Amino acid sequence: MAYGVHAYADDPRNASILIAVNDQLMPRDKAVVSVFDSGFVLGDGVWEGLRLHEGGIPFLWAHLERLYEGAKTLDFSVGLTPDVLVKRIFDCLAANGMTDGVHIRLMVTRGIKATPYQDPRVTIGDATIVIIPEYKAPSPKPDGISLFTSTIRRTAPDMQDQKLNSHSKLNCIQACIQAAKAGADEALMLDPQGFVATCNSTHFFIVRRGEVWTSTGDYCLGGITRGNIIRVAEAAGITVRQKNFSLTDVYGADEAFVTGTFAGLTSVREVDGRRMGHPLKGPGPIPGEMTARLAGLYRELIEAETFRP
Repeated sequence: MAYGVHAYADDPRNASILIAVNDQLMPRDKAVVSVFDSGFVLGDGVWEGLRLHEGGIPFLWAHLERLYEGAKTLDFSVGLTPDVLVKRIFDCLAANGMTDGVHIRLMVTRGIKATPYQDPRVTIGDATIVIIPEYKAPSPKPDGISLFTSTIRRTAPDMQDQKLNSHSKLNCIQACIQAAKAGADEALMLDPQGFVATCNSTHFFIVRRGEVWTSTGDYCLGGITRGNIIRVAEAAGITVRQKNFSLTDVYGADEAFVTGTFAGLTSVREVDGRRMGHPLKGPGPIPGEMTARLAGLYRELIEAETFRP
């Protein structure tokens, strides 16, 4: 069972799903990759999380652009054109009889290695492509999630570029462990200068005096949901500031929320034990007025930009 922003209700249908491993569909308990696969040996690969909504996938081409850009950055070929990959995704969904309420993990690694070694030149064969579709409905906490500020920092582009949605997520895992040990649902992570960057698996926003603030984006993944929230907010005439801000700004915020493909917008109840709420007015309802408004605008965007084959 996942926790916090990725909490979901168990679905017995997932026991019998078919998973696409390259060009084969395999039962869940038979879906495996080689111990020599680059993703297993070194975390050498890229991935995307997708949602199936009423027979289609919202913002599919933005996700695929990020996937192919990541593969290009790591200097390996996905091996399929985007159109062929899209067909493979929908063929996998059709084989499972899936039409709605599904989360899809799309993973592409460099492929099989001749021996366990990091040099890409010892890779033999084509990329490994895995598609895991599961019935998953978000099960958010009604009073919002709690965050804990981790000591693990987001790294600069000349270290491990946070724009790359790679299989190597150890800094995020370490931050998540700290948050869990502190009894929180998710970790808030700072950039190398100590400004707020993002969370370990979601993007972070605060609401201050009618404005929506989020980080500059310099030290976080180019989030699809993050970008869409900024887009719908600005279209609605809401002031959005992508800027440096500190934990003091967070503790004094009226509202806070996180974003991600799986759960959309999720309210934040507290950060480091401080309840969200205007310092002179106190905590407000969960979700807050701005969070609820943006969630509605985001749902409208999903309806307008869902790709169906």
